[in-house]
Amino acid sequence: MFKEFKEFALKGNLIDMAVAFVMGAAFTKLSTAFIEDLVMPLIGKVSGGMDYTNKFFPLSDAVTATNLVEAKKQGAVFAYGNFITIGINFVIVAFVMFLVVKAINKAKAIAIKEEAAAPAPPAPPTAEEQLLTEIRDLLKSKA
Repeated sequence: MFKEFKEFALKGNLIDMAVAFVMGAAFTKLSTAFIEDLVMPLIGKVSGGMDYTNKFFPLSDAVTATNLVEAKKQGAVFAYGNFITIGINFVIVAFVMFLVVKAINKAKAIAIKEEAAAPAPPAPPTAEEQLLTEIRDLLKSKA
């Protein structure tokens, strides 16, 4: 059973998937930092300094705080700003993944086209052709 598990775990597809998972996690951190540290401040600057991560609607009269952390401590809030940030993050990640898949598909298409354009190797001689060649060589050697 251990041998079967070892064969399964060391298959190329499983290892490729594990590497892709780790790279995806790293890419998510990168894209989150890009959104939170670069995109959202620019959107805030264009919109008059608004910080979308702290945008919320209080759902009870007990909420009087002006920032999201304190408002959540006071009661129920509808925190739409964080959702906007995550939505923008998703769109950017999806777009980048689209570009990656498109580039991979284009590279595959080029490789297939080059493979198809390469001349096929000559077919090996048939048994009849080999026999005729041997007869010819035999006749040449006797002449």
